[in-house]
Amino acid sequence: MSLSEGEWNLSYSSSGIHPGADFTFGSFRSGFYLLDPFEIAYGDPDVGDTPNPRRDGVRLGQDFRTTATITFEVAVDTVDTAHTQRGRHGANLGAVSQMAQAWDGEAVRRRFGTAAVLRTVQGGRVRRFYGRPRKFAPAASRLTRQGHTPVIASFLSLDGVAYDDTERTVRVTMNPAPRRGLAGPLTTPLRMTGSGSSKVPGEAVIGGTKPTWPVITFYGPVAQPVCEVVGKWKASLDLTLAKGERVTIDTRPWALTVLRNGSASVAGKLSRSSPRLPDMRLPPGRQDFVLRGSDATGLSSMTVAWRDAYAYL
Repeated sequence: MSLSEGEWNLSYSSSGIHPGADFTFGSFRSGFYLLDPFEIAYGDPDVGDTPNPRRDGVRLGQDFRTTATITFEVAVDTVDTAHTQRGRHGANLGAVSQMAQAWDGEAVRRRFGTAAVLRTVQGGRVRRFYGRPRKFAPAASRLTRQGHTPVIASFLSLDGVAYDDTERTVRVTMNPAPRRGLAGPLTTPLRMTGSGSSKVPGEAVIGGTKPTWPVITFYGPVAQPVCEVVGKWKASLDLTLAKGERVTIDTRPWALTVLRNGSASVAGKLSRSSPRLPDMRLPPGRQDFVLRGSDATGLSSMTVAWRDAYAYL
């Protein structure tokens, strides 16, 4: 079901024999409501301070932000599901098991570098965190037989950043169509009869409050493809893509891959002049994307996808 205000949803895809999850909680209608407001606890920064030799104070170094933990106190409630105590008890055990299955996350925790998604609606804004479910602790309660069990559950956000739930994409071609303005025949007073636009091909506005991670995909036919963020950086690949082939550079910290046709790694084909993947972030504001390379057909293209990033919800 779609999320309503204050609700949360944990999701991840299946893997082999291990099922995926699409678990919604946080409201009375879900049957898993919050007893207390959720808590986001940001980890202490990893500081690079070093003592000053033979004098007071320290020398400030580079500091790095660690993870954040989102903690929930959930009431698993099945009081109204049956008329008998035995029925309520059985339903409650089943509901706790349902939440435990989702929080176990074996389909995601057995895969290196794979993140689960935790989505929520707060203040009318849909946000998502990337990470993994962690603590799951049902409380021993005599109320369980009556259909009520409190549960403490936590989710580890790998970077503590909230992302917009809507993914934004800009498509760029090697030779963009010319911008159109006035078109004849012209009369007095002058009037625009053709189509016009103030947006430059490849232009995008990055929202949010923090720099975000792009996912760049080149589509062949093209040789030596380059993604340039004007005034920021260039990422180039030393390879040739035939028609129907693609290469995706995924800079997100839970991915960090360069894959050809979705499977074969070609990270070694990144040129030495390209920035490291963790350095290919897009700052908020207007950005201009340019596709460069060798393409005699004019059929090549590039997409850049991202989600706006926020320091808090």
